[in-house]
Amino acid sequence: MNGRRAIHILAAPRPLLARRPLEICEHKGIGHPDTLTDGACEAAAVALASVYLSTFGEVLHFNVDKGLLVAGRSEPRFGGGRIVDPIKLIVCGRTTNPGGKLDLDAIVTAAVREHLKRSARAGSEHFRIALEIREGSENLKQIYLRPGLAHRANDTSFGVGYAPFSPLEREVLDVAAFLRSEEFRTAFPAAGDDYKIMGVRSRAEISLTIALAMIDRYVGDTRDYFAIKTAMHRCLAERFPRVVELSINALDDPEASSEGGIYLTVTGLSAEMGDDGQVGRGNRVNGLITPARHMSLEAAAGKNPVSHVGKIYNALADAIARDVCAQIPEVAEASVQLVSRIGRPVGSPWMTVVEVAPAHRLTNAVKAGVEAVVAKRLETVETLIQQLIRGEIALY
Repeated sequence: MNGRRAIHILAAPRPLLARRPLEICEHKGIGHPDTLTDGACEAAAVALASVYLSTFGEVLHFNVDKGLLVAGRSEPRFGGGRIVDPIKLIVCGRTTNPGGKLDLDAIVTAAVREHLKRSARAGSEHFRIALEIREGSENLKQIYLRPGLAHRANDTSFGVGYAPFSPLEREVLDVAAFLRSEEFRTAFPAAGDDYKIMGVRSRAEISLTIALAMIDRYVGDTRDYFAIKTAMHRCLAERFPRVVELSINALDDPEASSEGGIYLTVTGLSAEMGDDGQVGRGNRVNGLITPARHMSLEAAAGKNPVSHVGKIYNALADAIARDVCAQIPEVAEASVQLVSRIGRPVGSPWMTVVEVAPAHRLTNAVKAGVEAVVAKRLETVETLIQQLIRGEIALY
């Protein structure tokens, strides 16, 4: 298999996910500590790729895919509390700075702050940005410097993707989109940007548990809090009638007489005191955490977009799976695994495995069609890389 692609088309070993009796699916919202950390590191990666292109004409060696959010300290109060200690967001990684021409710390800090302004209505003033970015190793830098071999894998790793979404997965994503919509935020100003949705399906019945941070300045007292929560529940139940059971902030104490027994925050973020965050612990590139599916534990956010297969192959596998299902009518479901070997051309995975669930049976004609779709997408990997460079592909 040295230098050539190995593409394996197999029958899926299990029934379609939607036909299995049980399923679990999770989504962490835009203000969740893990998502904030993913977003900060990916914003740094996009900024670095852009400045490398404009300064040197190519993306040089870097990876800023290690990040940690350390929760702050707050005192929520009905009508408005205060932040005591800011949230600390640490970005760690390796970069290249030929001749010391670039102020990389300033570039990364500005990118992270801009991301926080876009993602959390609390803004970036409650965050303290700390950088632990050092020069990369010489042997990895060489991957980017050898003529004609710039886009080679800088790691031995794998990426995973699948299509289509199951009804539960689609429902979780639709609820998440509504929670972050202007419509919901206008109707419920107390709704924070930090939310998490856990979906469970038993046979045909879908149940959701939602953790949603409430903003204290929009809540008058305990009675007001539960009235807001009841109105939210009614709104979601009417909009998503397929959900047979819905719970919001399950830990709330109905007998609470103070702020301590309910999910109340100053900023709408649990990161202000309740929860820390880390890159790679949140959503996969399709926005979901799906234990019933194949998954890669690679953190796509913050990785180099031209050579790090932990980023490229997760996005690429996702695209291949969608292509297969869209272009081969006989395929009802597809799961894709792409494996790299360090130093190989990114467009030539060491191994490609596509598991398909055909509507009837996996014929040679279906296999040939799937292989053709895979080969075509691998030929256009450069287009996907350019999209990653520009930050046009969602990764969390």
